[in-house]
Amino acid sequence: MAITTETEISLWDTFELILHGPSAHPFEVELSALFQKGGRQVPCRGFYDGDGVFKVRFLADREGSWSWRTRSSVSELDGREGELTVGPAAPGRHGPVRVARQFHFSYEDGTSYRPIGTTAYAWTHQSGALEEATLETLKHSPFNKIRMCVFPKHYDYNTNEPLRYPFEGPPGGWNWRSFDTAFFRHLEKRIAELDALGVEADLILFHPYDRWGFSKMDAATDDFYLSYLTARLAAFPNVWWSLANEYDLMTAKTTADWERFAKIIQENDPWGHLRSIHNCIPFYDHTKSWVTHVSLQRVDVYKTSEATAEWRERWQKPVVIDECAYEGDINWGWGNITGEEMTRRFWEGAVRGGYVGHGETYLNNREELWWSKGGQLVGSSPERIAFLRRVLEDGPEGGLDPILMGRGYWDLPVGGVAGEYYLFYFGWFQPRFREIDLPSDREFRVDVIDTWNMTVTPLPGTVSGRVRVELPARQYMAIRAVAASRQPPPTAKG
Repeated sequence: MAITTETEISLWDTFELILHGPSAHPFEVELSALFQKGGRQVPCRGFYDGDGVFKVRFLADREGSWSWRTRSSVSELDGREGELTVGPAAPGRHGPVRVARQFHFSYEDGTSYRPIGTTAYAWTHQSGALEEATLETLKHSPFNKIRMCVFPKHYDYNTNEPLRYPFEGPPGGWNWRSFDTAFFRHLEKRIAELDALGVEADLILFHPYDRWGFSKMDAATDDFYLSYLTARLAAFPNVWWSLANEYDLMTAKTTADWERFAKIIQENDPWGHLRSIHNCIPFYDHTKSWVTHVSLQRVDVYKTSEATAEWRERWQKPVVIDECAYEGDINWGWGNITGEEMTRRFWEGAVRGGYVGHGETYLNNREELWWSKGGQLVGSSPERIAFLRRVLEDGPEGGLDPILMGRGYWDLPVGGVAGEYYLFYFGWFQPRFREIDLPSDREFRVDVIDTWNMTVTPLPGTVSGRVRVELPARQYMAIRAVAASRQPPPTAKG
């Protein structure tokens, strides 16, 4: 991502207007700028960035000539005017992620996006070396989204003191009306670096794992924090807003609070980034209009299927199981599933029309567990998740939807596009052969996929109707059937 003060920029760059104003009570100063192009008007809230510097950021979302004019409660910042020119997007720049086809996602320019997410809650609260190691790991991983907390986290294997805090003052003696601007500059630096890697930053705005008082701020401070954070970050193209991790464990907040928070975010984000809220036990009411997609913690990933009349059908929105448990070996049951099981859950979610998130909790003597501090991945699932990502990217452009095949398929979920593309997944089952039913009025190419060993074995010729497919009688196998008229996917070639 490019943050620039230049007046000639590219589509999806972030323009930064820098102004100088009073340093006395600067967080009380009201500042905004209205950006206009033809009939499009984009109001952008400004913020104080320390040392007498005020900023307004604008995400260039249309090509052409734009004008801007500031409004402020102080004369030094009021009535400033200027222009900028927005040219074509640079290669690889696609804009923010949006909901597409009701249950899926794409970038603003229409390019498909399939969330292959991971979690590293407190990675931006670690040493510089560890944070750099996290970025290097992501660079070589399959993950294009990361769940991460704004506030520091206190929990098992994450008890070290962070290097920075969002508010000024010593721990326990915070000045709740004055932000530490260095904290936010550091956070946004890391978000920009994620963007350069093609990784979406799924920002968790509140969470219960806290020893500093951030989870129990009063309503005025909550609103003050959210207004400031969204003013700083809304113009970043790769930001998602997650109101909370495990909202139901935050006993100091009520449903009215969460609804108010959502309103503040919407009012301060003219680009409408994706918004959700994450549960521990009870689900939030995802029918709320501000919720763009469903973010869940559950282990029963089979319920993403429309056939169960459950999550997709209930909420009519994309379902992302951001926390399905973690590959690892710690004492907690949510943190010691195998790589095979993590991979299985990814495939189960995918063929049933949803999306599943990854995490890793292998213990080491440094207590640098990926799920919290980032660093390095050592598990066996990321490589297999990368293979799944390639299979999905070779599949239907709009994503997989569950296909109802009728009686006899209770054990075999099927995803794809009816009549065009079928992906059958066996998971725990290990048949020696399987008869599948394909349309009889067209020809299909069939591949046997070993999802654990990451191999694709094409069957000779083409088939139609009921077909017997020989299998190796082991777990984690899949069958892919693609209409012969469709271009063969690269993964089908070996």
